[in-house]
Amino acid sequence: MIDDSEEATRKMQFLFALRSRGVTDQRVLSAMEKIDRGLFVRGLFAERAYEDMPLPIACGQTISQPSVVGLMTQALEVTPRDKVLEVGTGSGYQAAILSQLARRVYTVDRHRRLVREAREAFDALNLVNITAFTADGSFGLPDQAPFDRILVTAAAEDPPGPLLAQLKIGGIMVLPVGQSDAVQSLIRVRRHEGGFEYDELRPVRFVPLVEGLARDE
Repeated sequence: MIDDSEEATRKMQFLFALRSRGVTDQRVLSAMEKIDRGLFVRGLFAERAYEDMPLPIACGQTISQPSVVGLMTQALEVTPRDKVLEVGTGSGYQAAILSQLARRVYTVDRHRRLVREAREAFDALNLVNITAFTADGSFGLPDQAPFDRILVTAAAEDPPGPLLAQLKIGGIMVLPVGQSDAVQSLIRVRRHEGGFEYDELRPVRFVPLVEGLARDE
């Protein structure tokens, strides 16, 4: 069992690691301090939940390293009035962070098991502004569109057209793009009246964005 002094030290080290890797937005840091990553890492890797590294989760997926979660969240520029779509629920950790910053978060994943386990974590934390769906995220959520912000946590060769169409004028989408799991870039897309503006942020490595629902686990 971890005592209060160990907990405080661990949180301080965690936040220091985030800042040292470029996460400087105070709202994002506060959100990441509130949401315990340990609740989203199960099994053999649970003891490594507070290290700045990606870790395996169920269904052959991963939970991103905290600094990448922080940088993607920071790049999304979420405001308290925003309705956010996350494509790729995974463990639910990223959606939980977003729930601290946005008015409403919708998150989708093709794996039923991951959505089920993420919902359990959201319930345990009483995060009532997240709605999780099992769906093909490459098509977004047309029934809930448009969105102020869209975050994609799996890599496509190009930003999917349906997601671009579901982004509000003035909205922002952050996602990894690349043709292989070895060559990917994190990009930010801003939608304007006249089209889309693209910024390349940094190299990253994510699982691929796969169309269709997974066979139920």
